[in-house]
Parts: sequence; structure tokens; C-alpha cells
Amino acid sequence: MIVGELRLLAPELSLLGFALVVILLDLFIKQKKVLAAVSIAGVIVSAGFTVAMWGAPSVAIFYGMLAVDNFALFFKLLVLVAAGLIILASQDYVSKFARFQGEYYALVLISAVGMMLLVAAADLITIYVALELSSISLYVLASFLKDQKSTEAGLKYLLLGAVASAVLLYGMALVFGFTGRTCLVCIADFVQGMPGAGLLNNPALLLGIILLAAGFGFKIACFPFQMWVPDVYEGAPTPITAYLSVASKAAGFAVILRVFFGALGSPDWLSLNWGMLFAILSAITMTVGNIVAIVQTNIKRMLGYSSIAQAGYLMVGLATVGMAAGNDALGQSGLLFFLMSYAVTNLGVFIAVIAISNKIDSDVIDDYTGMGKRAPLMALALSFCLISLIGLPPTAGLIAKIYIFSGAVQHGLLWLVIVAVINSCVSAFYYLRVVKVMWLGAPASEEKVPSSWALRTALLLCCLFVLLLGVVPGGFVGIAEAAARILGS
Repeated sequence: MIVGELRLLAPELSLLGFALVVILLDLFIKQKKVLAAVSIAGVIVSAGFTVAMWGAPSVAIFYGMLAVDNFALFFKLLVLVAAGLIILASQDYVSKFARFQGEYYALVLISAVGMMLLVAAADLITIYVALELSSISLYVLASFLKDQKSTEAGLKYLLLGAVASAVLLYGMALVFGFTGRTCLVCIADFVQGMPGAGLLNNPALLLGIILLAAGFGFKIACFPFQMWVPDVYEGAPTPITAYLSVASKAAGFAVILRVFFGALGSPDWLSLNWGMLFAILSAITMTVGNIVAIVQTNIKRMLGYSSIAQAGYLMVGLATVGMAAGNDALGQSGLLFFLMSYAVTNLGVFIAVIAISNKIDSDVIDDYTGMGKRAPLMALALSFCLISLIGLPPTAGLIAKIYIFSGAVQHGLLWLVIVAVINSCVSAFYYLRVVKVMWLGAPASEEKVPSSWALRTALLLCCLFVLLLGVVPGGFVGIAEAAARILGS
């Protein structure tokens, strides 16, 4: 039985196998570009296995420890797309650690394996093991440049991540102690049958939920657990900053949906309680992220605070899921579509930043002055993705915000949507400031900004998907709804 179930782990096992091949090849070959090609091949093979499983009946494998369903497959594809684009975009960056390219690509692939297991985890033990597998790889990648800022970023990420893991583990222990179970479905059955209504009548469960929210809050960088973001984003290699902002965040939201909706989604009073908790955290998170982003002069720090604000918008979807109390899948599908849109948009921004910052050797926003004349296509792509982050037409950001906000309004969260719309207007100030500097300023030099074909391909793919999601979103909405339907069933 167990051996037969291994075929359902083909995406993870194949990617892990390619990671090992990359490590071995690194010992014997001098042409390191081969390592990138092998890594991309691993991502493509793993994605092929994932797509082949789409639409198959949902099953639980390894004694219910992992779920194989459209919800997990959706997030696996999202992680693989992010990893593949990051590897492509890294071709202009790996010269900064030329001796360690094998380790770099292998760690990216191994962290992706951890995230793929995390989004499929259906048991508290599996969640914790998968979370640590992905996190440890990311701690190393954050400090990969080995300079002062990068080392500081890795150390802060490690120490604060260890604290968050401990808090999460305490929360899991309390939930296990209260229910006597670690399986999410079993926890759901136990909680549904509780005699007492109200969290105040069940203090152990209340504290467990708070600690779970805190532990996962670190993963998605929501208030007040966002303190690591600006320093880590600034100090880490720019491709890893992009990877953290997209893949890690997506995996975090996937596991939160699994735990809170799958295990703690009923009875209704429980769902409404944690839904309101996420609504309040959402409002604070987006406000703090946007206000602090305004005063940033470093583009990576600005995008760090922008990422915090975007987490606030995404949490509108979590709040909607809670307030809907399982009545429909609008909140879940809205959240999934927003994550899809945010992934390609934010990756596009960071890929353009990689190309420009590599040439000017600076992340200061003012040094981007006149980039529209020096690298018009790169500046155009960056401007287009920044406009999508604001939520203006004809981009993915507009459709994503309409989708997620309409669900919130339907379930009594109009006040939260008003806060989110105001915050979107505030965010336009610092996003458009970058656009203004690039197109209206006089360039300090007439020298062009070169980039590899791999980076240009990754950037083109991101911009293309940002446009498609904004102009013809129907097919992508259908994919999000199919994945959300499985979770709610």
C-alpha cells in the first residue's frame, strides 16, 4: 500500500532527485550553466507530474498524513512556477557566488520540495516537518552572499524563525492536548462535537488557535510578526527575496487554509471567531505595511513593506472564509486567484530589479532615475507590474482585488474593504514614485542595461501572465474555483 502511494508523490520525489543530481554534477563539471539547465528540467518534470494528477479523485496517503487533491496541486504548481522563474532570473545574479552555484540551485529545489509537502500536509506533524524542511533551506539562502547585510539577514531570519516555530509547536501541542488528535480531519470531527459553545468556554483551544495564528503569521509576514521582513529582504540575494515574497507566502496561506478551514472551520461560532481575528489583523497589516513603505528609499525594503501590505489584502480572503462559515467557496477561490496574480506580478517586479540593480550596483530608488531612457523595455515591464500591485487596469491586480473584495462585502466585511481600498490609494504613492523616477528623471549615464536571455524570458512570462489574468481571467478563475471546491468538500 505504502509503496503504491509513492507514485502520488512523484512531483516531490522527482524534484528531490534532480536536486541530488545538481549536487553531484557540481563536483564534476566546470560549466556551471549546466546546473541551471538541470534545475529547470527538474522543475518542468515535477510540474508535468503535477498537471497529470489534476482532476483525479482526492485521496489521503501515508495514513492520512498527506492529501493529494486539486487544492494541493494548485499550490504545488504555484511553487514550481516561482522556483522555475527564480532559477531563470538568477542567471544574471549567480556571479556574486560563482563557487557555490550547485548549492544555490539545490537549496532552491529542496525548499520547493518542502513547500510542496507543506501545502499537501493533512496532519499537524507533517505540517511541522515540511515547514522546517523549507525554512532551513531558506535560512541558508538568505545569507548566501556572505557579506555583512546578507549574514545579518540570515541570522535574523533564523533566530526569529526559530521563535515562530516554537510558538507554532506550542499551539499544535495545545490543540493536540485538547483534541487528542493530530489529523486535521479528526480534529475537525472532535471540535464539531464539542458540547460548549464559545472559545471562552474552551481556553486551551483558544490559546492553541492564537499560537497557531502567531506561528503561521510569521510565515506570511502579517502584523505583528512582520519585523523580519525589511532586513531579510534587503540583505538576502534579490532572487531569494523574490522567492520568499511569493513561494513562501503562498505556502503559508495554503497551510493556514488547511488548518483553519479544514480543521477549525466548524461549528459556525468557531469559524466566525477566527474570521474576525484575521479581519482585524488584515486591517492593521495592510495599514502598517503601506504607511512605512512610503518613507523607504531602498527599493528592496520598499518592496518588503509592500509585501506586508499585500499580505494584508490576502488576509481579507482568510477573513471572508471565516465569516462565510463554510457557506460557499468564494473567499477561498478569491484568495487563490489573488495569490496567483500576486505571484506573477511580484516576481516580475523583482526580476526587473535584479537586472537594473545588477547594472547600477545599487538598490536606492533615486539611482533608478532615467531608467526609461537607458532600458525602456525593462522600465516598461517594471512599471506595468507596479501598476498591477496598485490594482489598476488592465492588470491582474485589478481583477484579483475585485474578486477578493466582492467576497468580503457579501459576508459583512464592508468596513474591511473600505480600509483596503483606502490603503490601495496610499500604496499608489510609493509605487508610482518609482515609475516617475524612471520615466521623468534625467539619467546619470547613457549606458544601456544588459540582461541575459533567461532573465528576459522570465520577465516576459511574468508580464504576459499579468496581462492575461487582467484581460481574460475566466480560465484562471475556473482553476482557482476548482481547487477551492476540493477544500470545501
